[in-house]
Amino acid sequence: MLRSMYSGISGMKNFQTKLDVIGNNIANVNTYGFKKGRVTFKDMVSQTISGASESNNTRGGMNPKQVGLGSALSTIDTIHTQGSLQTTGRSLDIGISGDGFFVVAPGNSTAGIDLSQAKLTRAGNFYLDEQGFLVNSDGYFVSDVTGVKIKIPADAESFSIGSDGSITVIGGTPVPATPVIALTKVPNPDGLQKVGNNLYTITANSGDFNNDGSITVADLGKSGTNGTGDLVSGTLEMSNVDLSEEFTEMIVAQRGFQANTRIITTSDEILQELVNLKR
Repeated sequence: MLRSMYSGISGMKNFQTKLDVIGNNIANVNTYGFKKGRVTFKDMVSQTISGASESNNTRGGMNPKQVGLGSALSTIDTIHTQGSLQTTGRSLDIGISGDGFFVVAPGNSTAGIDLSQAKLTRAGNFYLDEQGFLVNSDGYFVSDVTGVKIKIPADAESFSIGSDGSITVIGGTPVPATPVIALTKVPNPDGLQKVGNNLYTITANSGDFNNDGSITVADLGKSGTNGTGDLVSGTLEMSNVDLSEEFTEMIVAQRGFQANTRIITTSDEILQELVNLKR
């Protein structure tokens, strides 16, 4: 079989993956805290027809002769650039201006949360449950810097959230200590794994704090410290997907896919001519 046919097949598969990622980006153009994906390719091993040779007294050096055997998928990156902050005016909508992630996790039998099952998120659309605990849209508790649940008294007249994550409660039952929304930062955000619902989990390549994918209280901190950004109450971080860029990449991927199908068609015509030689 012709090598060009297999090269065309590899190109079609890669551009199909690229279109899949572009489609997911476009589908999440209005998803709060969403970070777009990007696909990169690499060439596959080349078949060497002849190697390089050095020069001698009678003849100069020669370059190697190689035929490439197609392309392969290199990476599918998550681009963690800052999304624009959209003003909502809702006090429980919180955007992160800068680096860092909110920490959300299931609760346990006490006032704490189970940090061994903690997830990270950039989506700051939070809510209060029937007991006054601060939760995300899936019911996970938002962590305080001390690793406990954040509770707003039901009889509170009002509350406000500062840029450092501290929650000031006015009126109602006095709170023992000022709740502070925790942020954490990983050395390599690109290494985080998406698990759906705007959540990420820690992996070995993102910078595993405790070598088991968990988070401890020592990994939590106020916003504006340890390289984390500030919190902006009344805003939400929008998706960082640029539609004009995605449409351009979609056209490039479509043309690349079509070009690879043309390679396969041309290779097939050549094989047909070879088969017909016996007639």
